[in-house]
This record gives sequence, C-alpha cells and structure tokens, in this order.
Amino acid sequence: MGRIYISGSGLFTPSDAISNEELVASFNEYAAKFNAAHAADIEAGQVAEVPASSEAFIVKASGIKSRYVLNKDGVLDPERMRPRLPRRSENEASIQCEMSVLAAREALERAGKQAADIDAVVVACSNLQRGYPAVAVEVQQALGIDGFAFDMNVACSSATFGLQVAADTISRGNARAVLVISPEICSGHLNFCDRDSHFIFGDACTAMVVEQEDTLSTDSAYEILGTRLKTQFSNNIRNDFGFLNRAEEPPRPQKETLFRQQGRKVFKEVVPIVNELILSHLADLGLGADDIRRLWLHQANINMNQLIAKRVLGHAPSDDEAPTILDRYANTSSAGSIIAFHQHHEDLAAGDVGVICSFGAGYSAGSVVVRRWRR
Repeated sequence: MGRIYISGSGLFTPSDAISNEELVASFNEYAAKFNAAHAADIEAGQVAEVPASSEAFIVKASGIKSRYVLNKDGVLDPERMRPRLPRRSENEASIQCEMSVLAAREALERAGKQAADIDAVVVACSNLQRGYPAVAVEVQQALGIDGFAFDMNVACSSATFGLQVAADTISRGNARAVLVISPEICSGHLNFCDRDSHFIFGDACTAMVVEQEDTLSTDSAYEILGTRLKTQFSNNIRNDFGFLNRAEEPPRPQKETLFRQQGRKVFKEVVPIVNELILSHLADLGLGADDIRRLWLHQANINMNQLIAKRVLGHAPSDDEAPTILDRYANTSSAGSIIAFHQHHEDLAAGDVGVICSFGAGYSAGSVVVRRWRR
C-alpha cells in the first residue's frame, strides 16, 4: 500500500451569525428577568443570582468575538435561550445529513472525486442527533456512495480520530478513499443561560477526503506522515444528555444534562497532555520544532492555543504559524482544527510540514502530522 493523503477539504458555515454584543444583550436581559423573578429566593440564599456578562469578559476568557449558528432568533430570545429548529419528517434529510452533504461536496470537488470513487463515510462529531440509523449511512445514501459508513464520537477530537480511522482503513486495503465528516451543532448542547459558557460554541460542518496515493486526482495534497491518539478519563468536560435521561430517578432538569466544564482545571490538565502528544509524535517521526511550518490547533480558547504552540515551537507563535479562526467561528468542537486547516493550507510550499491537532472531553487528543505534496 502506498502513501495516504488528504486530498480535499470542505466547509459548511451557517448563514446566521451572532456577535458578542448581540449575545451579551440577550443574556443580560435574561439574567435581569431571572434575578427579578427570584429576588426573594436569591435574598434568602436559596437560589444563586445570575451575574451579568460582557463583551470584554468573553474576549479575555476565550478570544471569541462572534459565532455562526443554525438558528439565531431562538438563541437570542430571552424567553427561550436555545435554537429553534423545526422537526423534520423521516422522509426529509436530517439536519446533520444536510450539513454533511454540503461540506462533502466541496471536499469531493477539491479532491477531483466523484461519489463512485469513495468507499466509506465516517461521520465523526461530538453530538449526534439520533442514536440510529447512523447519520453516516444517511449521508452515504444522499451522496450516492457504495460501500459502508458509520458514526463515531470522541467529543472535540472526533475529526482527528476519524482521520486515523480513515488512514488505517485505507492502509489495510478496505477502502480506496474515505470521507471524514464532522457536522457539529454545538448550539444544541450549550446552556445559553450559563454566564461562564454561554459564549463558547458555534455551529459548522467540515469534510475531508482521505485516499491512497495511486488514486490521487489532484496536483496538490497533504501526505499523512503519521497519526497518534491519546485519551485520559476526566469529568471536567461533560455532557450527560442521552437516552437514559428519561429513566433517571429522580429526574434531572434538562439544563443539568447540557455541556459544562471546569475551565481552569481543563486548561491546566489538557495543555501538558497535548504538548507531550505532539512533541513525542514529532520525535518518533524524526521531526523537531524547526521542521514545523504550521499548527492547525483545536479552536476552543486562544490562551490555550498560544501556550501549546509556544511550547511546541519554542517561541511565541505568529498568526501564520498557528492560525486562529475561533474569533469568528467560536468553538465548533471537532470541526475547529479542520476549519483552520481548510482556510489556511493553500499557501504552504511543497515539502512543508504541519500538525492538525484537536483536544477536548475525554480527555482526548489527536495529532495528525502532514506534509504538502505537489505533483
């Protein structure tokens, strides 16, 4: 089996965007109404007061300035504080399927591929809108792909884990080319009533074509030099929404099953895991910091990204060395590092080496080292 390449990438971006200014205004209106309605209980210490948010707080904490979402009006409605997504019939494409198809078609076009050239579809994302049938199989049918498909979830690391699965599937001769797709509807599992996290997430979908060397149709691609995965259990990032919620005794309010994290603990514990993963991976490939042209890191927190990049490169990273997209997209879970790659890879020269790295709940982290190739 020859070398394996990422030959095309695609991105679906929702049309609705929410600025920090809009989000803060909605949240503070909600907080004021909540505090007024529960004034007596707050005074008695039985209910916690909801503190106000601010644009300055959001930017300092995360670097995020805006985000894209599937539905803006529902999120900004102080009486609702969650997206409003109409239910679709079983005869209609699911939301995640629709997002996936749009991103996949761009990736296929960039790779010079047709549906007949693809043998497998992996939908890898942090949340799936249903248990079964698999969204990946629905996408497979929508695109007209023969072969097989399946869903997988490794939270914010799903895309890089999916890339390793794709590369392994091809290297074992089970597929010529694989689509790895990450339809992230993060607004669906975010508690917009929580001041510490209401600004974190956005929605997007990415797609990547992974294929063997002898099927390449494009004159430019990225060779996968190696992949490496790491997991370590932690409760510091958690989402408890699942099929057993309805059976729990005593039942929990839905908001308690949504995304939550211990941000400071996550920062302190995840950075060393990611640093060690990338540096050991590079060393085993015979590479060092001076060999790295670009880092496409998970887009969750600008402070975390800058620290990881500094420790890997040995100096404070420039925007060119570690491009940021989270200021516009916010945290799009596993799609984030792929969006960074999609928007910031065409300028690299043949032979340039980069690292796609994601990290998040689990804890989980994935490193994919790639090298620019030109025919």
